[in-house]
Amino acid sequence: MTAGPELTLDQLAGDAAVERLYRQVFAVLARESGAMISDLELLDVDEAILDAFADAGRDGLTVDQAVAACRPIDPGLIHRRFEVLRDYGAISKVVDRPNERFHRAAFAPYVMLLFLRRLAEQGGQAELHQLLTLEHVSVTAPDAEPETGQTTISRLTRIFRHLGNELAILAAGSTAEQLGDHAQLLWGNKGLISQAEEVHTVVLNRWPQLDRECTALRVALAAYGDAVEKAAGRLIERAGTTRALGLLSVETWLSFARTANEDDLAGVLDTFVFDAPAPWFSPNLLTEAVESGRGANTVRQPPPRPEGPAAPPPDDVRPADDAASLRETAERLLGDGDAVAVSDVLDDAGDWLAARRLLADLTAIHHHPDLAYELTWSDGLHVDPGGSPSWVSDGTFRRGRTEDAA
Repeated sequence: MTAGPELTLDQLAGDAAVERLYRQVFAVLARESGAMISDLELLDVDEAILDAFADAGRDGLTVDQAVAACRPIDPGLIHRRFEVLRDYGAISKVVDRPNERFHRAAFAPYVMLLFLRRLAEQGGQAELHQLLTLEHVSVTAPDAEPETGQTTISRLTRIFRHLGNELAILAAGSTAEQLGDHAQLLWGNKGLISQAEEVHTVVLNRWPQLDRECTALRVALAAYGDAVEKAAGRLIERAGTTRALGLLSVETWLSFARTANEDDLAGVLDTFVFDAPAPWFSPNLLTEAVESGRGANTVRQPPPRPEGPAAPPPDDVRPADDAASLRETAERLLGDGDAVAVSDVLDDAGDWLAARRLLADLTAIHHHPDLAYELTWSDGLHVDPGGSPSWVSDGTFRRGRTEDAA
């Protein structure tokens, strides 16, 4: 072909994705390893030849006319692809005789190319939806037999097993880039599962003897759903909040940009936060700042110490020992007994403000090292909807300490 403009990285990535899909589709028809095309441009040449036949009408084309119609593609390449298409029956003579120069093109190869283009762009989800619709129509037909339902369920089970296995393997050990290449398998799965469940319900209700086959389909659908969740979660985790655009295929972003409306396009940037533009500094100012920063003394200097002996702190800031007042409070609460319930102490306080101060005093008494009193709590709960507070944990305030008794 004639030399065209140099392809960008995005275009090369898109071509590689399409070629990978085509090779996967035609793998079941390959005669041996390496016996299929490895250049995506050859598919474009084949499509150009078939387009020329469509425009030629019912008279067909000769080889030279096909070459002329496919300009500016290299004539030698047109001749080679013409022979390949003729050998495989995609192109045949109008009349089967030795000297016949005019050829006609078959319909099926062109439809196959259109199908592959769509499969490469949408990942086959639309085709699966159509397949499930046809299967639903098949099993709901009045003249459908149990063999029809069994064939349908077995076919769907294998389809979803293939999808689930591929996604599970990708989610377990593939890189984020590989997950991005297969991200189309993650789209539309809820609709697919719902359609498959509808077919399952029809078959099970109509032919209960197929319960075993229906169980296998339910297991395959559940495994497929789990694989989708894991693969999607890993893809989102690896992409992060930065919206790593490289994790989805180029065709996906191009299709979105071409088909989305203004609101959808604006919504892409809703969650983005852009930093304000930084001030521009000339090289001279940056050099001057670096030079001035090099001479700065980074050694930390100790703070100045006061001259002469330090003055004692004033009386109002010296630590106060409130052991006497805390002991007086403890004796007042205990009275003649050795223990008292915390709920009774708080009830006798009258209101929550006073009860709160008493609870703080009990805690302080318990933690004071010079006071032999103890505050313990248990798992019970005292509830009084009309009281304040309305509920109190079971606690006991007593003389002496458990560790001292031990």
